Amino acid sequence: MFLRFGALICLSVLGGSHFGALHPLGDSLAVFRGGLTIVGAVAVLVLVLQQRRVLAVLGAGLVLWSAYTVLMPRVAFSVALDAPYALYQKNMSFRMRDTGPLAADILQQSPDFVTLEEVDRENLALLDRLKPDYPAHAFCPFMNVGGVAVASRWPKLAGSDVCLQGQGMVAMQVETPDGPLWVVALHLHWPFPHQQAEQVQQLESALKGLEGPVVLGGDFNMVPWSHTMRAITSATGTRRIGAPKYTFPLFDGLYRLPIDHVLVNANTRPAETWRRPQLGSDHFGLLARFYLH
Repeated sequence: MFLRFGALICLSVLGGSHFGALHPLGDSLAVFRGGLTIVGAVAVLVLVLQQRRVLAVLGAGLVLWSAYTVLMPRVAFSVALDAPYALYQKNMSFRMRDTGPLAADILQQSPDFVTLEEVDRENLALLDRLKPDYPAHAFCPFMNVGGVAVASRWPKLAGSDVCLQGQGMVAMQVETPDGPLWVVALHLHWPFPHQQAEQVQQLESALKGLEGPVVLGGDFNMVPWSHTMRAITSATGTRRIGAPKYTFPLFDGLYRLPIDHVLVNANTRPAETWRRPQLGSDHFGLLARFYLH
């Protein structure tokens, strides 16, 4: 009975990871859905050995669906090697002492756009280093760890800056060869019991107000298969691109989370992302190549 009870608890926790829309705790559990799926498979085996067939079948269905949601994004189809646009996404970390290596990597990759998080008084100098190649930029304060910033090699449309101070979002509209484009940087709180769900609710109306094509890079502090991701992509009319890249190491690298993402318009051609080095940050960077149509 003890084993059966433990198996049902494990499957209940796994099931809860799918209900972030009902309570933000669901998204907190979704962060660890990969590991929970393995534990759930063991729980199903326990139910099979105890001949609890109905429970075992239901549990197996849950495990298979959970595994699908985690594994399916990894087989994202990409034809973006020759895509005309690129974006470099990076949580700089307020602990970054020297922005030189990051600036060098950005300039070497030569993206069209840059999105940054944890931009504080010290590492704000990075924007000055990039200014000759990326003259258009915008910054918005967020938390004590620093604000969010965007930069572009294409000119900014006058008066287009959007700064939601304290909410982790900055945006500006730039004029590309294919027309106007919103470039957005996003930094979300950690999920429940922190304020990610409330923050997303406050951001949704501002994101919906961005008329026209959008490219968004950010530290979501959340995984691709979460309710938070669905809420942001729905509000912006975008989709997350590329297979998940595990950008944030936990427990000395024993467990890594795919929480940095790039989003582009939902109707564009397939696109891809590549992981970039940490370069003094606790996050790996992302380089995305994509189309606007």
